[in-house]
Amino acid sequence: MKLLLASGSPYRRELLTRLRIPFDCASPDIDETPSTNESPQDYVARLAYEKARALAAQYPQHWIIGSDQTCVLNNQICGKPGNHDNAVAQLQRANGQRVSFYTGLCLLNSDSGEYYSLTEPFHVHFRNLSEAEIERYVALEQPYDCAGSFKVEGLGINLFEKLEGRDGTSLIGLPLIGLIDLMRKAGINPLELAQ
Repeated sequence: MKLLLASGSPYRRELLTRLRIPFDCASPDIDETPSTNESPQDYVARLAYEKARALAAQYPQHWIIGSDQTCVLNNQICGKPGNHDNAVAQLQRANGQRVSFYTGLCLLNSDSGEYYSLTEPFHVHFRNLSEAEIERYVALEQPYDCAGSFKVEGLGINLFEKLEGRDGTSLIGLPLIGLIDLMRKAGINPLELAQ
């Protein structure tokens, strides 16, 4: 069985390379619209499964990794900002707040349909930042394609006073501790596959 990352995200691809296991990548095409009254946790779990499932017919005899993340601020799902003004507005709303991130993860056997899944929570506590600090951060890092409008692996670490959760890689979009847990449940030992 080969490994496939069901994502076009360069961030997830970079994270998965850390495990030193050969893998392929493909971008699934699914509708990412939240269902009515769907919790953030159920939303990301569903999308992670759907991303993996969408590629199963094209990639038989693969273990497919699906992952999706959402940011929740004041009980509202925040998407990727897409541009400068939206990123600044998101960070202004998050200023001084505790913001929750949920990452859904699915490991699907495309041959049998068997799958393992989890939802990884992670929380960030934003510092009280000035408008000038927020503007400068957004101008420097341009986090337009990142949920929450920051890159924790870069300058975004300046925005926080505290991080809370078991796996910091979940903030980048692929919780590696959780993925290793799922692989082991599926009978796959990542250390035996590492090159």
